Amino acid sequence: MERMTAEQLRALQQSETPKEDKRRVRGAQRTTVDGIAFDSKAEADRWCELSLLQRAGKISGLRRQVEIPLEGRDGPIMTDTGKQQRVYRADFVYVDHALGCQVIEDRKGHATDVFNLKKAILAAQGIEVVLT
Repeated sequence: MERMTAEQLRALQQSETPKEDKRRVRGAQRTTVDGIAFDSKAEADRWCELSLLQRAGKISGLRRQVEIPLEGRDGPIMTDTGKQQRVYRADFVYVDHALGCQVIEDRKGHATDVFNLKKAILAAQGIEVVLT
């Protein structure tokens, strides 16, 4: 049996198992459309749909990756270090002219536990998130 050093073993393991982005959910692959990077193909496709709706005048004020601060009963919900306020990052925010209101939308294949928790906190703040 041939022996190898710890350094050789690490190099071999790294070459066999590429580093994966831990933020990716269920194999979602980053996609770029018109020079804009999206977390998934589904999110990129929805951006294209919403862009068409905006050009048609059905919606306006289309923005992406909008941060909404999370508030609890006793004030801001802070990160574990206590130095920053936690936020929910909406995939899309726009005004729907047919509904006459602002829409906060998240494009997901499935709702994660973290998403469900943040959605519940936002609901307590009077903010509804639409899952598409």
